[in-house]
Amino acid sequence: MQTSGDVVELDLGSPQGREAGFRHPAVIVSAQHVLDEGPSVIQVVPLTTTIRRFGSEITIEPDPANGLTETSAAQCQHTRAVSPRQITEVRGNVGPAVLMQVRETIAVLLDIP
Repeated sequence: MQTSGDVVELDLGSPQGREAGFRHPAVIVSAQHVLDEGPSVIQVVPLTTTIRRFGSEITIEPDPANGLTETSAAQCQHTRAVSPRQITEVRGNVGPAVLMQVRETIAVLLDIP
């Protein structure tokens, strides 16, 4: 079962324009109570090792808990819905502090108070 904040590997398919694509790490941002119901679609934020320092991206340092091997950026501007069946591996979890930063950035992007 997935957990909010999990860092997962998934297949995002062929990208269009500048969106993330192919096999890619991502952070699950769906609420835990939603994940507990076993949804057919979950929300994720792709990760990249290309650090651009955009205001819409959260930098995440690698550590044993999150399973990342390089400094990565959570691309909150690329939040997307995917099938949990696209998950090929769970690497770790970013933890509550980073998850909160990611969710707050998404809220700003969507103009949610």
